[in-house]
Amino acid sequence: MIARRGSSMPQSTPAISIAPVAQSDLRSRLKTTAGYYAIFVVYGLSMAVLGPTLPRLAENTGGTIQAISFLFVARSTGSLIGSLLSGPLFDRLQGHQVLAVFIVMMAAALALTPFISMLWGLFAITLLLGIAQGGLNVGGNALLVWLHRENSGPFMNGLHFFFGVGTFLAPIIVAQSMLLSDRIHPAYWFLAGLVLLPVPALLRMAPPHLESGLTPGPAQTSANTLLIILVSLFLFCYSGASNCFGGWVYTYALRLNLATPVTAAYLTSVYWGALTAGRLISIPLAMRFKPAVLLWVDLLGSLASVALILLWSGHPLAIWIGSAGLGLFLASMFPTTVSYAGRRMAVTGQITAWFSVGASLGSLILPLVVGQLFEISGPQILILVLLVDLLIAVGALAWMLRVR
Repeated sequence: MIARRGSSMPQSTPAISIAPVAQSDLRSRLKTTAGYYAIFVVYGLSMAVLGPTLPRLAENTGGTIQAISFLFVARSTGSLIGSLLSGPLFDRLQGHQVLAVFIVMMAAALALTPFISMLWGLFAITLLLGIAQGGLNVGGNALLVWLHRENSGPFMNGLHFFFGVGTFLAPIIVAQSMLLSDRIHPAYWFLAGLVLLPVPALLRMAPPHLESGLTPGPAQTSANTLLIILVSLFLFCYSGASNCFGGWVYTYALRLNLATPVTAAYLTSVYWGALTAGRLISIPLAMRFKPAVLLWVDLLGSLASVALILLWSGHPLAIWIGSAGLGLFLASMFPTTVSYAGRRMAVTGQITAWFSVGASLGSLILPLVVGQLFEISGPQILILVLLVDLLIAVGALAWMLRVR
């Protein structure tokens, strides 16, 4: 629930209530929501394609795995830039036109990626892709909150469920591309075409706007500063774990001889597919349980999944079960955290941008750390980094829930 200035916010989770609206208005909202869901499917497709194609991209550019790991830095740096730039844009301009620009940027970056034979060129195009992803992330979350206001919780979980649909499908598309042609080019071109599909319908829809009464004043912004920092830190840990594992599990399984190139791509899909299923399950759970309960269950389940992979690292079954478990428990962290923040403060485009900045930094730093240590310390560095990251998340969540 978004707080208006001067309102007192209860700490317990209120029951979801749907205010009476005109039938035409309800249809319009649901149609616009479906458009945002379609955008997050293509956003997910673009996010999950990098991990399974890392070895082939390294071959295309003549780079090592250590060097190619800087693609995660380029993408996350771009996402950081896109988040910072897009927050004010969505607060001030026509939101759907801004989204359309970011979608076209994303499609262009995907279509060009397999053609790049120089490492610096690949970094540049991945930076562009990250800028588009950052803008879509901020815009999708902010516009959905403005559209549904106090009833945004279940719709927010639905939004991130459809992101999961995209992340689940991308590795499968990559696997089929390699089976049919032994190349990644068809996968990238197919995804570039899919990304553009929502644009015509999006431009025909009227976007929601931030109501002036929901904009926080200086006193409220100051009072919420600590909460914004802690939420951003928690999302740093979440996004770092999610993208680090999703990006490196393919190479991790190959190096430990736990999978072939094709089955490793399917393993990546199992992880993203479990994340998708978890977000679907979280929609009714978000209507019944407090965000704090869901977040603690998510964290403990994630730690248990990582511990399983670490303790039985030589067993293929452990990596499959652990990957599915980690995806399932990480699934609802982002939407639940944003929904919790929305109950405690007015969530503007700018505040959403700061949340996205935290998530982008996590996506930048953790995959880079793993990439730099992967050759030196061995594949197990992936699991050790995840373990430390999730323990930091435990501390951030405990502090965040104590802020009044």
